[in-house]
Amino acid sequence: MLSRRDFLQMSMAAASIYGGSGFGNWARLAAQDKFDQDALLEFEKFGNVTLMHITDIHAQLKPIYFREPSVNIGVGENRGKVPHITGEDFRRAYGIGGGTPLDYALTYDDFVSQAQAYGKVGGLDRVATVLNAIRADRPDALLLDGGDTWHGSMTCLKTEGQDMVNVMNALKPDAMTFHWEFTLGSERVQEIVEGLPFAALGQNIFDAEWDEPAELFKPYEFFERGGVKIAVIGQAFPYMPIANPGWMFPEYSFGIRDEHMQQMVDEVRAQGAELVVCLSHNGFDVDKKMAGIVKGIDVILSGHTHDALPEPVLIGETHIIASGSNGKFVSRVDLDVRDGKMMGIRHKLIPIFSDLITPDAEITKLIDAQRAPYLDELTHVVGKSDALLYRRGNFNGTWDDLICDALLSERDAEIALSPGVRWGPSILPGQDITREDIFNVTSMTYPNAYRTEMTGEFLKVVLEDVGDNLFNPDPYYQQGGDMVRVGGMGFKMDIAKPQGERISEMTLLSSGEPIDPQRSYVVAGWASVNEGTEGPPIWDVVESHISKLGTVSDGARTPVKYVLPK
Repeated sequence: MLSRRDFLQMSMAAASIYGGSGFGNWARLAAQDKFDQDALLEFEKFGNVTLMHITDIHAQLKPIYFREPSVNIGVGENRGKVPHITGEDFRRAYGIGGGTPLDYALTYDDFVSQAQAYGKVGGLDRVATVLNAIRADRPDALLLDGGDTWHGSMTCLKTEGQDMVNVMNALKPDAMTFHWEFTLGSERVQEIVEGLPFAALGQNIFDAEWDEPAELFKPYEFFERGGVKIAVIGQAFPYMPIANPGWMFPEYSFGIRDEHMQQMVDEVRAQGAELVVCLSHNGFDVDKKMAGIVKGIDVILSGHTHDALPEPVLIGETHIIASGSNGKFVSRVDLDVRDGKMMGIRHKLIPIFSDLITPDAEITKLIDAQRAPYLDELTHVVGKSDALLYRRGNFNGTWDDLICDALLSERDAEIALSPGVRWGPSILPGQDITREDIFNVTSMTYPNAYRTEMTGEFLKVVLEDVGDNLFNPDPYYQQGGDMVRVGGMGFKMDIAKPQGERISEMTLLSSGEPIDPQRSYVVAGWASVNEGTEGPPIWDVVESHISKLGTVSDGARTPVKYVLPK
């Protein structure tokens, strides 16, 4: 007799052969030039439960360009495994043809020409159209938001998240979890959460004083869909006080808390849950490890690391779904749940090609209303770009190079540091750079651009610490983000070495001299987690720099060398 795990493994194999996931069918349709809204939404309804997943929107209400990373290195057991493959390797793994719509949506190669051909992605009015179509097919589908929603744009910053709350409420999620939302401050978060018409979940959000679950956030919520009792358990970003300023939300503690997660799974199963879904903001590798430890989760909807995967990844009996970022994708997951068990799955990662999907008129009107008070600021042209400006990749991005140049110039520094965050749309060569574009890559509630002195020895400690957060072989010690971006300095990183030994060949680029451990250097940076950091907001620094340049040119450089694990 087949075990449940064997049955699920065979279901996955059949899906990959017969296109049951939706990905294979979509690829064939694209190859046949049947490339329109109907093709994007085509899905053979399956089972009795449908989940819709969106995550890491980062307050992008309107269509954007967004380039996927060229470098995404996995370490330890995750080396060379999805999502840590890019470009040609990614296309080969999923059978994607070069120059196709899926190539444009999911990889970085030839991004500029493909962006010009296929247009922008995202826009929550287009997302609304997709959600409405899925609901028309399955009216009781669950919509689950993986967090990083109330953060990342000028209007979101100026309204303290209210623009996104208003639009997301109109999309009618059933539940959400959290990360950057907490950087609005705990008082504002409480104000918003108390007014939400859907569940705010986080089994790992605890009261810091009493070390017990925080009352404001439920650990889970039950739903009845398709005759199935479903438990959705929330998992907020575990490393909030490390990756973000803990003084903004001192009432709360976080952590992975996989033992408590197991308790929650056992608890909902004891209450009759036939399907257990984890709505997670752990990051993909952390979700993989957690899935191998916690038993009884059927589906993990993964967020935080912005990965977009056309197929689920199966760990034990748990399917992990990754749905990208910036409103660029919606995942539809259909499940066959019978006799209290999940017996089959079909999944489709739907790219939101903005030129192909008809916007929902009511949501367009609502979005425009949120933006109207700030439209003059949003559309103010600061300069122009002759280069592709993008963010993503383990070590650098041209947007981050530009930010570092601005820090060096405007703050009169020798070395610049910029956080390795993943959010922020791309700008094509020939595009104007507006004030909105600058806020899209700098907008946060702790934006001050500091100027200080650091010794060469301390700079190495900083690089080693951030490098270990990124490349520690144990996913539970990977605390979010990519490598800190540097300006004015080069270095070499040997990824396979232990903490303290990865960084070498630190060089001051202005002179070509090695960084002296004992010498103090003038360093400018931003997004310090320390309370009371002084300096102008980073968006003013970047705007001043671009205004003086007039046109941003391609300053391609390779200040970071890296050695891959063997």
